[in-house]
Amino acid sequence: MAGFEKGMTYQIEFIVEAAQDYTSFDGNVKKKVDKKLETLSKNPFLGEYLGNKFDIDLTGFYKLYVDNKKIRIVYRLLREEIEIIEVWGIGKRDKEEIYRLISHRLKKRQ
Repeated sequence: MAGFEKGMTYQIEFIVEAAQDYTSFDGNVKKKVDKKLETLSKNPFLGEYLGNKFDIDLTGFYKLYVDNKKIRIVYRLLREEIEIIEVWGIGKRDKEEIYRLISHRLKKRQ
């Protein structure tokens, strides 16, 4: 875990689309997401590494569950010496839908 320092707080940034995902949820879900993001800011390796999911290359991305696994947060770590956690999507756990959404967002940025 290169660059990970226990006790340090890491910066979390949302890509524009992920911020829109977040605002679409009601206050109760937002509170749960906020709590999980706060925990993530203290441990960037909290999530499960994704790799290749449903023939979508998500190498470098991690997923975290929220709200009894009903919601997924998909993020990646920026820089070799981790300083920033970049959230790429927050969505309901509906098969591989969130992964397809991230794939679409990746293609738009290339």
